[in-house]
Amino acid sequence: MKKITASLGLTALVLATTSSAWASDKDNSLSFGHDNNQCEVSLNYDVAVEPQKLIISEDKKEVYRIELGQLYIDGAAVNLDANQQKLVNQYADEVSQQLPEVIDLVHDAVDIASTAVSMALTPLLGDVTGAKIDEMMDRLGSRIDTVAYQNGDRFYLGSTESSLEDTFGKEFEQEMEQLVQSSIGSMMMTLGSEMMNGDGDSFEEKMQAFSVKMDTVGKDIEAQIEQQAADLEDRADKLCDNFQQLVVLESQLRKEIPQLDKYPLMKVAKQELLE
Repeated sequence: MKKITASLGLTALVLATTSSAWASDKDNSLSFGHDNNQCEVSLNYDVAVEPQKLIISEDKKEVYRIELGQLYIDGAAVNLDANQQKLVNQYADEVSQQLPEVIDLVHDAVDIASTAVSMALTPLLGDVTGAKIDEMMDRLGSRIDTVAYQNGDRFYLGSTESSLEDTFGKEFEQEMEQLVQSSIGSMMMTLGSEMMNGDGDSFEEKMQAFSVKMDTVGKDIEAQIEQQAADLEDRADKLCDNFQQLVVLESQLRKEIPQLDKYPLMKVAKQELLE
C-alpha cells in the first residue's frame, strides 16, 4: 500500500513541494516531530469527521463508523455494553480532535514550502520562471486540498492507495512534467546568465561568486521562515505525543471490541533520526 509522508521540519519543507512528499512507495505515514523526537503515524484508511460522526473508509466504501455512541461495522450495528460504548465515544472524540490539527499542519507546511521555494528561485531564475513555479505550487496545493481538507464542519484525510492515486497519479505527473518542460529553457538561460555574470574574471571565480550568492539567498530564506518552521515543529511534537496516546486507546478499543480487531486505523513507531 502506498503511504503518505508530510515531513514538518525545516529541512523537509523542500520535500513538501513535490508530489513525492505526499505519495511514496514506502511506508504510508505522516511524519511528525523533528530531531530525535520523530514518530511515524501510519494510517490504513481514509478518515472523515462530521458532527457526532466518525467515518473510516477504504476505496470510497465505509469500513466502520461511530455515530452518536453507536458503532457500525460494514453497515451493521454492533451491540455494546456500557464500558464499550464509553470507549467508542472517547475514541471518536479523540480522533475528531486530532484530525483537524493534522490537516492544518499539512497545509501550513505546504504554505511555508511554497513561500520558501518562490523566495529561493524567483530571484535566480527570473519572474517568468518564478510565475511557473508559483503555478506548480498552486496546483500541488489544490491537489492536497482533495485529500486533506475542511468543508464546513466536515474534515477529511485520505491516506489509502486509491485516494492517493486519484490525487497524485499519472494526470498530476503529466501536469508537472508539462509545466517543467515549458519553463526549463528560460530556467537554464537565466541560471546560466546568473553564473556567467557573477563577479570574477575566471570561470572558477564566477562559480565561486554564484555559490556565495546561493548561500546568502539560502540564509535569508531560513531567517525569514525559521520562526514559522519552529512553530510547526512544536505543533508536530504535540501531535506526535497525542497520536501515541491515541494508538494506546485504539489498542484498548480493539481488545474490548473484537469485531474491530481486523480494522486497525493507525500505528505509531517512534524512532531516532540519524545525524
